[in-house]
Amino acid sequence: MQKNKQILFINACVRENSRTLELAKHLLSHLEGELREYNLETLGLRPLTRESLARREALLAAGDRSDPMLRPALDFAAADTVVLAAPYWDLSFPASVKTWIEHINCVGLSFAYGPDDRPYGLCRARRLYYVMTAGGPIMPANSGYAQIRELCACFYGIPETVLFAAQGLDLRGADVEEIMAEASNRIDSWFRDQKI
Repeated sequence: MQKNKQILFINACVRENSRTLELAKHLLSHLEGELREYNLETLGLRPLTRESLARREALLAAGDRSDPMLRPALDFAAADTVVLAAPYWDLSFPASVKTWIEHINCVGLSFAYGPDDRPYGLCRARRLYYVMTAGGPIMPANSGYAQIRELCACFYGIPETVLFAAQGLDLRGADVEEIMAEASNRIDSWFRDQKI
């Protein structure tokens, strides 16, 4: 990859010594470019309210892109590659990811509506990597990843999402090192096959 590529890393890992973060850092070691990290634990994004939504709509109507409120959507739309590290919580992802989605799901910045009233993407990224770990088994529906995949395809115009997961880490008798090593090896193999 070229050095001027913009990599946006969305870090939704909460626990100290996060295994999801460990796996995400391994993936990031395969990417070249300028890295911008959004640590959702410390970023301070809050769910949209009636007032904040009205404020955002006023900014967009005025064409004012300078307000910090719009920075998450602008950075997301400008990224060449997105890496989302989100542990598997409650059959989905941590609430901070949903709040982040509210902030990037912004008409005129990350997507727009066409003449047929269907959304189309305004994002530059061609790929989003989704990294997760789970203490137990990941359910087949995997609603967190499924939501991100559908948003990328239907709203943001990001044609490819790639999931890397390690599961069963807290099950009785689990060999955590082996499970994590296997997940890391899958990442290595994927990048080797892609010749990225």
